[in-house]
Amino acid sequence: MERLTEREVAVLRLITKGYGNSEISEIIFVSIHTVKAHISSIIRKLHAKNRTNAVYIAIKNHLLDE
Repeated sequence: MERLTEREVAVLRLITKGYGNSEISEIIFVSIHTVKAHISSIIRKLHAKNRTNAVYIAIKNHLLDE
């Protein structure tokens, strides 16, 4: 499993809070395209099937612990 960047962790935290792509883009001041790119990278790095599975993997592996 590849290491997530700080920005990817931030996006993943927002996903766990139930935010959609457009809301995430407004919160972190990037385009929706950039949010989608971060999510695709997160899914690839965690070998997840989708964003929900990525959240599960991240929580299980303590990747969101501060």
